[in-house]
Amino acid sequence: MKEAILHTEQLAVGYNKKPLIHGIDISVRPGQILTLIGPNGAGKSTILKSITKQLEPIAGTVWISGKPLRQMKEQELARTVSIMMTGWVEPELMRCEEVVESGRFPYTGRLGILSDYDHKRVAEAMELVHVTELADRNFNCVSDGQRQRVMLARAICQEPDILVLDEPTSFLDIRHKLELLSILKDLVRQKNLAVILSLHELDLAQKISDFVLCIKDNRIDRYGTPEEIFTDDYICGLYRVNCGSYNELYGSLELSAPQGKPEIFVIGGGGAGIPIYRRLQRRGIPFAAGVLHTNDLDYPIARALAAEVIEEQAFEPISETALRQAEEIMNGCKTVICCLEHTGTMNSGNGKLIELAKQRGCLLSASEF
Repeated sequence: MKEAILHTEQLAVGYNKKPLIHGIDISVRPGQILTLIGPNGAGKSTILKSITKQLEPIAGTVWISGKPLRQMKEQELARTVSIMMTGWVEPELMRCEEVVESGRFPYTGRLGILSDYDHKRVAEAMELVHVTELADRNFNCVSDGQRQRVMLARAICQEPDILVLDEPTSFLDIRHKLELLSILKDLVRQKNLAVILSLHELDLAQKISDFVLCIKDNRIDRYGTPEEIFTDDYICGLYRVNCGSYNELYGSLELSAPQGKPEIFVIGGGGAGIPIYRRLQRRGIPFAAGVLHTNDLDYPIARALAAEVIEEQAFEPISETALRQAEEIMNGCKTVICCLEHTGTMNSGNGKLIELAKQRGCLLSASEF
């Protein structure tokens, strides 16, 4: 196991010599991604600024490559750590390519003259994040998302051992969020970089991180692997979620279920019911869902959005008990929506519910709703 390239010992960070967060003990090794999550204002950016010498730590020590941060000179630090914070530089009349080129300044000397090698690194970084076509554009005249990618290219061409990013996916559309995080994963794997970043998108943090640092109430609340962090109960507690829910299986947020007695019964399964559940939630119509096996794709979303869920144990045929419970609730609903094209051995009980709804004349298909 490689030694940590960056670690902290009892670090305290804050402003004006007043600590905001105490007792920060973290470490990241080459080839790892450490992600900071937590509510707005919890101190994620403050920690990132303190481990990159933008803020003076209140107490404790930051070690980089075995050396205390306070003893590192600016050029030495710039060759080791590349930083991409939320606030952009504000260059005057600089082209995007020139902004990226500034990432090579730790290597160019006082005159800032780029060598052929420097130009090659700049071109590679711009191509990697798909901003080559912006090379001659004024940095202040491109979109927020394009600026974000230009700044990432600047950080990459610095050839650091550690890459520190504060909310790098802000302002990016879905395509470019995924591209950026894919680039980070490739850099970590191919160049053995250590990456430390903050993210608000929990679904992305869950997928990209090797370790996660959770910040809450001016303290480190938890530090662990994504499997340890991203659970329904913990994430709801970390963010004080009291309206809606978090789903650890899908890494998604769900709004609150409509209140009241079920008006519609949904027969779903295999993911087919999810669009209907969400449509009913948007319309504020309370509904029941069933019969669903506890390992079904529909089940966690139904649990979050339905007024009632009739369930069956995984891998077991629908029992008479579950079927009677479903019939009773279904008889109290005005409409039954069937999302299934067919039923099989394990959910043959749902076929009986479909026939009962047909007899009552209250059955609709998902396409008819």
